[in-house]
Amino acid sequence: MSRYEKLIHDLGPRGFNLRGKLWVGFLLLVILAGIVAYIEQIIEGQVVTNMRDYVLWGVYISNFVFFVATSFVAAIVIAALRLTKNEWRRPFVRLAAIVGFACIVMAGITIIIDMARPDRMMNLFIHARLQSPITWDVIIIPTFMVVSLLLLYFPLIPDLAIMRDHYSKNKPRLSRIYGFFALKWNWAAQQIRLQQKSIQILALMILPLGLILESIDAYLFSTTYRVGWDSSNFAPYFISGAMVAGLGALVSVVYIVRRNKHLQNYITNYHFNKMGKLFNLALIIYLYFNINEYLIPLFTAKKGESEHLESLLIGPYSTLFWVVSFVGLLIPAILTIFKRFRQPRWLFYIAIVVVIGSWWKRYLIVTPTLLHPYVPIQGVPESWRHYFPSLHEWLITSATLAMALLIITLLMRYVPVISIDRLAAEKELAESEHKKAAI
Repeated sequence: MSRYEKLIHDLGPRGFNLRGKLWVGFLLLVILAGIVAYIEQIIEGQVVTNMRDYVLWGVYISNFVFFVATSFVAAIVIAALRLTKNEWRRPFVRLAAIVGFACIVMAGITIIIDMARPDRMMNLFIHARLQSPITWDVIIIPTFMVVSLLLLYFPLIPDLAIMRDHYSKNKPRLSRIYGFFALKWNWAAQQIRLQQKSIQILALMILPLGLILESIDAYLFSTTYRVGWDSSNFAPYFISGAMVAGLGALVSVVYIVRRNKHLQNYITNYHFNKMGKLFNLALIIYLYFNINEYLIPLFTAKKGESEHLESLLIGPYSTLFWVVSFVGLLIPAILTIFKRFRQPRWLFYIAIVVVIGSWWKRYLIVTPTLLHPYVPIQGVPESWRHYFPSLHEWLITSATLAMALLIITLLMRYVPVISIDRLAAEKELAESEHKKAAI
């Protein structure tokens, strides 16, 4: 096992230092506060939220759409880059799988949270109607979740076996845990062939599944015929937005992992430059679809749509809309054209801004449209005509974000973030070729 020693030291599991323990403690406190708020929501009903007959989809659905969008990073990086044999994607693949899996899990949980009667969840399956996009969502989310988990797990098996053997003497309990998940891996030729074939099949599956998932989410909105959602542009608009949110989240996570684990030799400026170019492409594509979504309708919109656009462009949501559009999209798209801003630190700052903007963008997609109902309800309280999340909604939403971060944190701590087995094989191959050249 000597050939793995340095790689295990650099990439293997580490205990939490004080800062790590404080971070986990903070996430657990946020989660606990959200659980308390959710229990009260179940007991009291959704009256504790600010959702009413006008805004029946509030911040929970905004958050759900954000998680679904961010999970799309698994399809982009793992499938698209793996199948095109882009070798620079290697340091990003496992982290993309971790981020994608954590986000799709939380997307499923967020839907349950949004249900006023979670005890009736089985009705979604028992009384499913195939003509309903909600049923399509119920089918595609668990499917995508399973494929994401397998695409994280299968490439990890050799590394788990390395951890099993490495800790067999000094940490037998930890070795048994890794051994359980390693499935008796011993690098037999048949095992390797089966693993590689399985990964290839999963990579081929997750890309269309990701596109279907994003499209179905868009159909959930556009098939309601509401002003602001009634657009044939919505599916590609959602897909392009998912690319931006997913890549922004991945860049942020990779930078933090690189810095905390001191992986500058494994995740270099070259890798960030390449990812920055892909990020820039995603931003430009999304900018194009935003122009189609908001600028063109200004010249063709009917009365109801004009009122909706006015609320975004010059009305009560205008400040948030323009900040999200310029600071969260246009400026990052311009900056990442230049190599200087594709360096790790700059790209990290830009990615953080884009991720925050992406979350608020989902809020702008959901809320303003619901405040323009088909037929305004007469004699309702004035508060129904406005919406901003209640404390309960903020606590529960923050808890879901904290849970996603906790999943990512724990997985990054206890599994190698870059394939040790693959790196060792490449190192051996390079040394062998160097010796041949010397001879």
